[in-house]
Amino acid sequence: MRSGLRTEVLCPPLSGSRGTSTVGGLRSSFRSRGGAVLEGRTAVVTGGSRGIGRAVVERLCRDGADVVFNYATSEEAAVDVVRGVEAAGGKVRAIRLDLKQPDAPDQLMQAADAHLGGLDILVNNAAMVHSPVPLAETEADVFDSVMAVNTRSVFLTMRYAARHMRDGGRIVNISTMNTVRPVPGIGPYAASKGAIEQLSAVVARELGPRGITVNTVSPGATDTDMLRGANPSQALETVAGMTPLRRLGEPSDVADVIAFLAGPDGRWINGQNLRATGGLA
Repeated sequence: MRSGLRTEVLCPPLSGSRGTSTVGGLRSSFRSRGGAVLEGRTAVVTGGSRGIGRAVVERLCRDGADVVFNYATSEEAAVDVVRGVEAAGGKVRAIRLDLKQPDAPDQLMQAADAHLGGLDILVNNAAMVHSPVPLAETEADVFDSVMAVNTRSVFLTMRYAARHMRDGGRIVNISTMNTVRPVPGIGPYAASKGAIEQLSAVVARELGPRGITVNTVSPGATDTDMLRGANPSQALETVAGMTPLRRLGEPSDVADVIAFLAGPDGRWINGQNLRATGGLA
C-alpha cells in the first residue's frame, strides 16, 4: 500500500433484525419494498457518501444488494450512510480511499471483492470538478488530477471487473450532459467524461458475450453539494428554468435510472448512454 493512503472499513457485516429507518427523507424497510430485485447480488459504488453516489448506495441496498462504497474525505457523511442503511435492514460497508492515488482503484476492488465474495455490479460515480478556467489558463496538474479521478480510476475498476466480475453482471459509469452541451471553462472535466463514454461503448462489446452489460448515465443539473459548490444560487435558478420540467434533478432521479440498468429489467440495454437530464440535453 502506498504511504499515506489510508484504507478504513467503517462497519462490519450486518446481522440481526431488519427494521425501518428514515433514510434520505423516506421511512422504509429496504427489504420489504420493491421486491428486493437485487437480493443475492453484490455491488461496488465509487464515491458513495454524498450526492448521486449516496442515492445509488441507498437505492441498491433497498433493492436487496450487498454494497461496498468508497469515500475520499467525508467520513461523517459515510458513517451517516452506513448507519442509515443498516438501520433500514440493508447491507453496506464503507472504505476510505482517495481514487486519485494510483493504487487506490485496484485496492478498492480487491477489498470489495474479498468482502462480498464476488462482484455483480459496478457503479463508477466518483468524480472531481474544477473551477471554470479557459484552456489557455488551465494548469496541467489540474488536467492530470481530474483525469486521474474521473477517467483513470474508471479504467482500472472496469479492468478489474473485466477480469473478475461474474457473468451476467452490470457496469454503469456516470458521465455528464456537458459532453453534448459544452460549457466554456470545463475542458478537463468534459474531456474526462467523454473518455468514459467511449471506453464504456468499447467494453460493452468486449464483455457482452459474457452477459455483462456496460452503460453510461449522463446526469443533467442535479441538486448536489458538488453542483452548489461550483455555481451561485442565481445560476442554478437559471438552469432550473431552462429545464422543460422547471426544476433541478434530485440525486434519486439519477439513482433510479442507475438501479434500472443494474437490475433485471435493464438486461437488454448495453453500450448506451442514457441522459437523465429532465430534457435539458
